[in-house]
Amino acid sequence: MVTPKASESSPKTLTALLRQRFRPLLERLARGLARLGVTPNAVTLLGLAGNGVAAVWLAQGRITWAGWLLLFIWPLDALDGALARLRGVPTPFGGVLDSVVDRYSELLVWGGLLVYYLSQESSIPIILIYLAAGGSLMVSYTKARGEAQGFRVEGGLLTRVERFLILVPCLLLNRPLIAIWAIAILANFTAIQRLWIVFRQALPSASINPPTSSQE
Repeated sequence: MVTPKASESSPKTLTALLRQRFRPLLERLARGLARLGVTPNAVTLLGLAGNGVAAVWLAQGRITWAGWLLLFIWPLDALDGALARLRGVPTPFGGVLDSVVDRYSELLVWGGLLVYYLSQESSIPIILIYLAAGGSLMVSYTKARGEAQGFRVEGGLLTRVERFLILVPCLLLNRPLIAIWAIAILANFTAIQRLWIVFRQALPSASINPPTSSQE
């Protein structure tokens, strides 16, 4: 069994690695915000607002500007958690709010790109955006559903950080379609990959205690 300490010392995802490497910087920024009286939930909602503005710019075709804005607000995703730990008030609601806002933030960005390509009357990007948005949500849902059932769902090729690292550079270079193609394919692959992780853990218990009822 892997203890939290061991997991922290050898992160299995890029997200965990970046949080570990940049923790000192995040903690310094969090201390500054705490002195100003800023709350973790305020930081979370500020990130949502920033993604909303970026979505509007994407819909207007201001692709590069949206990329710069997303690059600027991305650290807020980790900063709200650091601020909550510093203030000693991490709450279950705050964690749920952060997760829900993360999903809405991604959907706003995909929605902005969808409006842009609808105005271009190009059908292939629209289909790809549907696949990319759906795959991105399924990556998170598979992890959440698996962990709710007691499985350990770590890893995966394309977590939220990797999606960001693909999308933002392509936006800055005004080549969003490259990112859309990549995420449409790799996000869905990652969702299936995580389902496979759960399946492998379920095999021993499933053979001993077969389920008596099915759930959605």
